[in-house]
Amino acid sequence: MRLTNSRNSKDADAAAIHIRGVPSTLLMRNAAGHVARAAERRARCRRAVIFCGSGNNGGDGVAAALFLLRWGFQVRVLLTGSREKLTPDTREMERRLRELGGALEPFDPEDAALREELRQTGVIVDAMFGVGLSRPLAGLPLVAVEAINAAGAPVVAADIPSGVESDTGRVLGAAVRADETVTFSLAKPGHFLEPGCVYCGDITVADIGIPRDLVTDSVIPVRAVVREDLRLPRRAPVSHKGDYGRVLILAGSVGYTGAPALAALGALRAGAGLVSLGVPEPIYPIAAAQQREAMVFPLAADGEGRLSPRCLPQLEARLSQCDVCLCGPGLGRSGGIVEFVRQVARSCAGRLILDADALWAAAEDPAILSLPAKPPILTPHDGEFRRLAGSDTGDRLGESLDFAREKGVALVRKGHRTLIAWPDGGGDILTTGNPGMAKGGTGDALAGILAGFAGQLPLEAALPTAVWLHGRAGDLAREKLGEYAMTASDLLAALPEAEQELLEG
Repeated sequence: MRLTNSRNSKDADAAAIHIRGVPSTLLMRNAAGHVARAAERRARCRRAVIFCGSGNNGGDGVAAALFLLRWGFQVRVLLTGSREKLTPDTREMERRLRELGGALEPFDPEDAALREELRQTGVIVDAMFGVGLSRPLAGLPLVAVEAINAAGAPVVAADIPSGVESDTGRVLGAAVRADETVTFSLAKPGHFLEPGCVYCGDITVADIGIPRDLVTDSVIPVRAVVREDLRLPRRAPVSHKGDYGRVLILAGSVGYTGAPALAALGALRAGAGLVSLGVPEPIYPIAAAQQREAMVFPLAADGEGRLSPRCLPQLEARLSQCDVCLCGPGLGRSGGIVEFVRQVARSCAGRLILDADALWAAAEDPAILSLPAKPPILTPHDGEFRRLAGSDTGDRLGESLDFAREKGVALVRKGHRTLIAWPDGGGDILTTGNPGMAKGGTGDALAGILAGFAGQLPLEAALPTAVWLHGRAGDLAREKLGEYAMTASDLLAALPEAEQELLEG
């Protein structure tokens, strides 16, 4: 699903009106019709309260009231902004509202009867702020947000819930919690980025009559990845294991034997043709006993049971022949691990994935990122990203895109909404997954799944496919077992079912 941002959205509106001659009131009426239909669909009775700001988002709300009044709703329309700052189109919609017997009345936070009316109403429409909001809410709008959220009625937001920053997903102090958000022409990053995404409810993208070429021109190089964006190709009838990727996994240490097992199973469930698993010699018997399909081999270890740089001569042939090398799950942390990761990065001829403790090593020695023959794939969670980047701006998407472009890496930034940032400046926002996945082992499983698909598909398809399937398998595991009981192993057991959903044909 392609996205736009606040600036491009406004530019497309302006071009439609001032260059193509589309009446601005027609665009407002079309937008309002979609909002009103959503409100009618959500309403528990035929009463509505609409909160409007002074700008054109408020005009959408006033215009939505016109539809609802004609459909037999009792409608109360409240202004939370300044009447003196009403836009011309909003004033025109207010005029039409008066002709129908309605009124745009000031919001009075001291009106006790209104609070009772909000609890009894069938639906609330939030049309206070659109995609241009960039400052924390204060004054009457902030009080209105609190009243809307306390009401308990279904809520429909026009374009984006008031208080959510459309380009970043940041919540600017407080935000309306909507059951459905009706956005116009294209969705925006804030609809899908955390934490704003949890305020949006269901997302409906509505065509309001802006010419399609202007909409297309407003697209940014970031998309929200949904099922329709992905396909798994069916395998050729005549094929062999070498066609589906040679994956080398370097993982584990004393006390961390589950991580390599989950990573190897993830790669296998993703369809990798050959999976080799190198582990420290002290845990080799455990790792070998856990595996039937992956080829496990022991490597020299230090006195604490971690992989030692002394094992690198054993790896030279494997590193030169693998299609993908996954390094990091359960490695542990030491100066020797930094040296080990550095030498693996220098020697790997295939695609290198740095995960978990290998990311710690890269933060200790940032030069590691420039050593691989191909741009590496990094898989940090937010804490690991902060160590790598050395900053936290609060703009999760923007800082991820900047980091990937500046460092020349593919970044898979894990979280409630996992992000993929590409070296060319593009990005993907993934839309699957749930809180039941917030458990040890799910990151190891994802690393293995990424490695498995990176050995079979072009990278631009492999990463979003792997992350989407990881989250979808987690969603299937939740359906069967619940968020409390599900484990990383349950997620991997559900992965085949998720993959079937993406098979071509």
